[in-house]
Amino acid sequence: MKKLLWGICFLTVQQIAWAQSKTILLITDASGNPVANASIELEKTGVFSASENGELIVYTRQTGELKCRVSSVGFKNIDTTITLPWAHIVFVMTRLTLLLEPVEIKALRAGDKSPFAKTNLSKTDIEKLNLGQDLPVVLSQTPSVITTSDAGNGVGYTSMRIRGTDATRINVTVNGIPYNDAESQGTYFVDLPDITSSLSTIQIQRGAGTSSNGAGAFGASINLSTNEVNEKAYAEINNSFGSFDTWKNTVKFGTGLINKHFTFDARLSKISSDGFIDRAGTSLKSFYASAAYITQKSSIRFNIISGTEKTYQAWNGIPQYKLFYNKDSLLQHYYNNVGSLYFTAADSANLFNSNPRKYNVFTYPNQTDNYQQDHYQLFFNHQFTSDWSLNTAIYLSKGKGYYEEYKNDASYSNYGLPDNGMITSTDLVRQLWLNNNLYGTIFSLLHKTKKDQFSFGGGWNQYDGKHYGDIIWAANGGVPKDYQWYYNKAIKKDFNLYSKYQYKLTNHLEALVDLQYRRVDYNINGTRDFPGLQINNTFNFFNPKFGLTYSYGSTVAYGSYAFANKEPNRDDYENGANSTTVPKAEHLQDLELGLEENKFNYGWGINLYYMNYRDQLILTGKINDVGDALRINTPHSYRAGIELQGRYKINKTVQLSGNLTLSDNKIKDFYDYTPRYDASFNLLQQDTSYFRKTNLAFSPSVIASALLQVFPFANAEIITSVKYAAKQYLDNTSSNAKSINDYFVQDLTFQYSLHNIVAKEITIVARMNNVWNKLYESNGYTYSYFYDKALVKENFYFPMAGRNFMLALNVKF
Repeated sequence: MKKLLWGICFLTVQQIAWAQSKTILLITDASGNPVANASIELEKTGVFSASENGELIVYTRQTGELKCRVSSVGFKNIDTTITLPWAHIVFVMTRLTLLLEPVEIKALRAGDKSPFAKTNLSKTDIEKLNLGQDLPVVLSQTPSVITTSDAGNGVGYTSMRIRGTDATRINVTVNGIPYNDAESQGTYFVDLPDITSSLSTIQIQRGAGTSSNGAGAFGASINLSTNEVNEKAYAEINNSFGSFDTWKNTVKFGTGLINKHFTFDARLSKISSDGFIDRAGTSLKSFYASAAYITQKSSIRFNIISGTEKTYQAWNGIPQYKLFYNKDSLLQHYYNNVGSLYFTAADSANLFNSNPRKYNVFTYPNQTDNYQQDHYQLFFNHQFTSDWSLNTAIYLSKGKGYYEEYKNDASYSNYGLPDNGMITSTDLVRQLWLNNNLYGTIFSLLHKTKKDQFSFGGGWNQYDGKHYGDIIWAANGGVPKDYQWYYNKAIKKDFNLYSKYQYKLTNHLEALVDLQYRRVDYNINGTRDFPGLQINNTFNFFNPKFGLTYSYGSTVAYGSYAFANKEPNRDDYENGANSTTVPKAEHLQDLELGLEENKFNYGWGINLYYMNYRDQLILTGKINDVGDALRINTPHSYRAGIELQGRYKINKTVQLSGNLTLSDNKIKDFYDYTPRYDASFNLLQQDTSYFRKTNLAFSPSVIASALLQVFPFANAEIITSVKYAAKQYLDNTSSNAKSINDYFVQDLTFQYSLHNIVAKEITIVARMNNVWNKLYESNGYTYSYFYDKALVKENFYFPMAGRNFMLALNVKF
């Protein structure tokens, strides 16, 4: 397997010396001045950037017609067809009299010459991947990314890791506005169903990246943009159907520019799936509406993004004895090693008789998560001069919902209730509610000349969260109607200012200084499990970043050194409530060195990184009762690696691309704690084990992706993609007994488009996921303890679906 991956990587970065023709594309404005760094998107090939002189040199053996789009901020797009070979082609771009560019994106994103590791996905890239699965699945082929899905098929609760770091340290913004949950710091894309269908571009920055709004980036930043201006009216109907009764129905339309000033875009989506795992069904609904008024110097835009989700829960995973061993082993494990565990008849039947790879511990019919999230965004952009521009925005994000669950044999005392006569416990149904508002503002002031670029910006927001629990039914009575057994509040304020200055030292060398100050005030007034927990913490962070970029033609070399800091989240404080150790803020120093080249028929890139952590909050391998991972601070840890990328256009019908990450992810000194219980499950002590230079959990040493694209005939494309991830450890002890096996999966996609027949474009997509029906797991958790002197190791895994399919019919009018 490794030989195959090395072979793919080698092929994708080779410059094969074939006899090729040379074509020069020159992009100018109406006065003949070059349009620097214009974007050129070539059919079946990729997206390229012109040089500072407005040139793109194409070496290729390809002949014939090729569709081409030329775009640059402040100019009208050119959509045309070019004929190869041709010695010299000139594109004359027309300047726009309207302010169509989303200024908020320019302030936060890393530009082509920024010294950071990044990946950009265009609207065309996104559309090819979007068949209804959640956004992490769409991004799974990008470098250093691992994705997982509770339901096993990418619909519902999905998550991702970049360079081994989880969603709590991946900064996500939507049009520059923070999306991470303020308290957990995670990102729940299930709350914004089908947001992918409204995206025009995505940028992923790996590492600390540039200064942004919201929680600090300790693994990556993801910037999502919906604020595209569509100059022409359009309408789309996108429908997908697949395995596990998965459906996606999307309707989109836009007015284009009305009277040269007004535009309106809208989307309505519905996604449903039974899921691969038993009782892991999902019902998602969302809508998107955006209205904008644009003049020559200003634009104002109002967005509403709304989503509702109802998902049956599969977040407990599957016990290893159920997944990997026979029924007798499972029986022996649960009744000998965990003899005090109590099962109902239904639980026992489910545990011992269900499909080992589809088992779900939950059997209550309404064991569901129910949540609605609404985002209101108001933007104002203004162009003072050709050099100066301003962006401001105010926003409100509202969320409200509950998780409903059945609890067996629950003690009255745990809910602040007296015993019901001689009865001390009861079966009950409870709802855990969350009602929160996040409101704030962002702004950025930009100045750009041929010599330098300066931006000054920041943001402020406040999170008001209410946590409460209701008991809606009890078997034995003794519970008042509409009984609420806890009610807690949390307030979090986040303020930041940043300044970025990029200066051209020579014609080829640029320097960047990026300075950010961030202040966080976090107040917790009790939690469900710890009603007396009081947190009133203030954090002041200074996050400087420095970098150099050297560019010559299509070759770019860069280096950067960045500092980042991040506060603990709500679960960290709860996890430390029974400990004398209070969770501390995390600190990161990130060194990035890169070299890349991007030509018409090939491209390659190498990035070296060293991420040195102090007091990193690392996963213990355990989760709480609603599926959240538990973490502790560790003094010294690091992530070091090399990211390789490559693309080669073999001929006009075949293109190969891929990426490979090799990394070393270590904790220098780690103490693991194993609780010891007696036969009555009373805690006796905590056994301590010391580990020297052990592996960080969920951080595979090898991550690789490869993509083979074949264009067999006009308007048709066959894509085969592969993904490999090396062994992952469930905790930080480097124990093979607590690990996820490496896996290799392959998908196959066929796409065919018809043009100007009934509609402007009709596209049929057929995708086979996991072609070879591999049995693999992409996530899990673990905990160990001594019970009555016997060591019990509990591993739980999240299996992914075997061979499955998706079919799509997309119509553009």
